[in-house]
Amino acid sequence: MAYPIRVAVVGIGFVGLPLALTYALKGAKVLGIDVSEQLVKETNEGKSHHLEAYNGKVLPEILKENVEAGNFRAVTSYEEAKDEVDNYIVTVGLPVKNGDPELQYLRSAMETLGRNLKKGDHVMIRSTVVPGTTQEVVLPILEEASGMKAGSDFYLTYCSERIAEGRAFEEFMKMPVAMGGINEESAQKGKELLSFICEAEITLTDIRVVEAAKVIENIQRDVNIAMSQEFARFTEAFGIDIFEVIKVANTHTRVNLLTPGPGVGGYCLPNAYYYLLPKAREMNVGLPLLATARNINDGIPTVLAGMLEEALISNGKRLGESKVAVLGLAMKDFSNDDRISPINDMIAILQQKGTEIASYDPAVPSYYAHKKDRLEDALHQADAVILAAMQKEFTDLDWEELVKGMTDSPVLMDLKNRMPRELDKKVKVVRI
Repeated sequence: MAYPIRVAVVGIGFVGLPLALTYALKGAKVLGIDVSEQLVKETNEGKSHHLEAYNGKVLPEILKENVEAGNFRAVTSYEEAKDEVDNYIVTVGLPVKNGDPELQYLRSAMETLGRNLKKGDHVMIRSTVVPGTTQEVVLPILEEASGMKAGSDFYLTYCSERIAEGRAFEEFMKMPVAMGGINEESAQKGKELLSFICEAEITLTDIRVVEAAKVIENIQRDVNIAMSQEFARFTEAFGIDIFEVIKVANTHTRVNLLTPGPGVGGYCLPNAYYYLLPKAREMNVGLPLLATARNINDGIPTVLAGMLEEALISNGKRLGESKVAVLGLAMKDFSNDDRISPINDMIAILQQKGTEIASYDPAVPSYYAHKKDRLEDALHQADAVILAAMQKEFTDLDWEELVKGMTDSPVLMDLKNRMPRELDKKVKVVRI
């Protein structure tokens, strides 16, 4: 079968796999490259924990159909992929450790890719990176490893990834994107590759502009949420509902306040400031506002743990002698992604104070010693329950009935504005 485009997606995680399958759905020949042999094996078997869906089909269904049709398969070897593709889209992330972005995974991937590049291949970076990374890090590695010249022997572009988990397929197709190439020929190659799946506007500009814009897009949300967290402390003291305040404020057509919660989680928003910081330090540019926002959001789990402790004390209980049920471990609502989840930070704080934790999240596949298989087991004889992240199972809970399985005078902590207001007349409810 002749395919109009042949592409390999490097990294088949939360971004890479939906991206690969979007290309497959559009008729491309697609390979997914990943270093995890177990992930590759499960992917080729049509197994995935992703909660993405498109046109009434969940991702595992889409995956299985495209594997069986021969449109997609996962491999661990660049050598196996190189004769079958001429486009590479790199989604390898930059984890942050102690405030410093770690480039070794991206460097390693580029060294291996470079050794397998052939003349005429096109490489597109779609990871969120420190501004300057494509030209200052990726380009020299690819040139040295391949022995070829970027821009003439092979092509290099950067395109920002803007999708929200849970809407990946639709947003890969409908979300406007920005892209830059190291030269005009590269930019045209990149535009052709993007146009195959993207039906929205494609903005072409300088690579460094796109890299910086991507980081700033994430940081503005981090700052917005930090502002809402401070507003929440004010409204709590003032005795009014922060969610109602934000709802009213957002009726102004030029206001778009985000809502507070257990903190800022996931791979994108918490890391964004740290992607900008190395280049800012290199240029001796201060970022005091962004640093403050990040510190505020990092501190939210501690603030919430303190609010829970105060509520338990007011009910005659001690945090260190209590059992606390935590519903939802994902970094955001209706997700199975628990990477950099602030809920895990809050759990760690409570455990340090001697609290017994019993958690439940039907979507998150990760193992935790405190995680239960059933909602009832998490709530059984709990002194408090925290609604920390929404999942479908939590949308229609009968809270009055659930409270009956808890201890006398329980505390309910609603971090998602989902518990009915009538509960306040019967039990102690802490609302953020």
